Amino acid sequence: MSKKIIPVKQPKHGLQVTQASDIQAGSTLKLQADAVVVGSGAGGAITAYELAKSGKKVIVLEAGPYVPSEKFTEMLAISMGTMYADAGGQSNTTGDISILQGACVGGSTVVNAALCFRTPDYYLHRWGKEHGLTNLKPETMRPYFEKVEQHLGIKAVGPNETSAGAELIGKGLKKMKLPLGRARRNVKECVQSGFCFAGCASDRKQSMLVTYLPWAVAYGATIYSDTRAVEVLAESGRATGIRAEVMDPATGKVKAQLQVDAPIVVLAAGPVQTPILLQRSGLANSSGQVGKNFACHPTLSVTAVFDKEVNDFHGATHSLYMDRNTLPEEGGYLLLNAVQDPVEASFQVEPGTGKPYVAYMSKYKNTIRLISLIHDKNNGEVVWENGVKKINYDVDDEDFESMKKGLATTCKVLFASGANKVYIPSSQHLEINRMEDVDAAVASLKNERARYRYTSFHPQGTCRMGADPKKSVVNPYGETHDIKSLYIADASLLPTSIGYNPSETVYALAHYISDHIVKA
Repeated sequence: MSKKIIPVKQPKHGLQVTQASDIQAGSTLKLQADAVVVGSGAGGAITAYELAKSGKKVIVLEAGPYVPSEKFTEMLAISMGTMYADAGGQSNTTGDISILQGACVGGSTVVNAALCFRTPDYYLHRWGKEHGLTNLKPETMRPYFEKVEQHLGIKAVGPNETSAGAELIGKGLKKMKLPLGRARRNVKECVQSGFCFAGCASDRKQSMLVTYLPWAVAYGATIYSDTRAVEVLAESGRATGIRAEVMDPATGKVKAQLQVDAPIVVLAAGPVQTPILLQRSGLANSSGQVGKNFACHPTLSVTAVFDKEVNDFHGATHSLYMDRNTLPEEGGYLLLNAVQDPVEASFQVEPGTGKPYVAYMSKYKNTIRLISLIHDKNNGEVVWENGVKKINYDVDDEDFESMKKGLATTCKVLFASGANKVYIPSSQHLEINRMEDVDAAVASLKNERARYRYTSFHPQGTCRMGADPKKSVVNPYGETHDIKSLYIADASLLPTSIGYNPSETVYALAHYISDHIVKA
């Protein structure tokens, strides 16, 4: 009798994940661990790794699906449907800011542009002065930045990794006598596909999916995908675990119940879901600050049209930046070049159908993009009302003035780069045809709701870290003021907007907080 051979497909990066398909419908799972981590993105993955490495039994719960990189399509429209929160439709209540977050194993690190900045000393000093975070001194945080930079291979883009559009923008910056910064990214030997936002099919991007999560699993951590945390459990002022639901990704319905009993609970579900989980649990909100102080770095991506084909399709998604005016007192904006795929590019200028769409997209090869990102003032709020999440946030008048300064510089740099026309993303057609018209055109812009097509990849600030329990949710070491052994390790910690991509800040803070959990 011949022996039957059952083929087993091994993920090429070896990540073991328990998915909804592995769990029997209608079952109730009761699990025990030393620590349960909610979320598998930047903060969750690093915390899981550090705690597992210290010898603790760690369970990671991820609401999104497990999508191994061999299944990445390199098509943003499809990736949004499978790996983004709300299938890429998450927005503020006004509907004019697309707030994009990853919702998959690895979180936003799977679908971001891999751009990394250390937290500027300016903000560390400011947090010490205004929020009592004197423990986060630059000299204290430096080893954590160095550690994560080594682990993720963070380095400046090489001359061979830039894009055609970035080369033109670099010439424009030089003509305008503005400083050119070379982007630093967690990418090794970039394949230069330009598909960072759809997931890196080559595994060159050092996301949590291919770094800290496999490392955590190697130390014994277990990961449950399709598993949505619905309640933080606590007794006598101390966290005791998480109650969760396993969701059938095909139907969106609850398939099974799951509870993890653990004396250490770490929330790293991101600045939208972490405060919602606390609100649903009725915990850690004696300050009234859970969900408050939301910021998101609104961006406007200006499209420039050239007389000739540029073919800005390949190279690092972000190659260069200009940050002379980043600090709030100096303007509060950052410029970034961006390689964008056709879906995102059409959304910015001509998202309709018919002749206008065809006319614009027929010149797609002639276009490049430069983004203006602003340091906003944490004036928003995330709330859970009647079973629905709401992100109540609008760009206020003062922040809009920062955006106008950024737009004026952006447009001038693009004209200096050789563009013959620029488009500002707006619900009403808005183009500028000469350098001489930029100042008047931008000065005439008014801060109108639902007019501009903003994008945000950087939600932050909804569970503020601080020394004063009356003004913050989390203490200077990541533990909630109200509930012992309940920690937060994601961008909701940030006391203020930081004006730069926050991923490396989250990486470093997660390492810092993990150290304190292990020592506690």
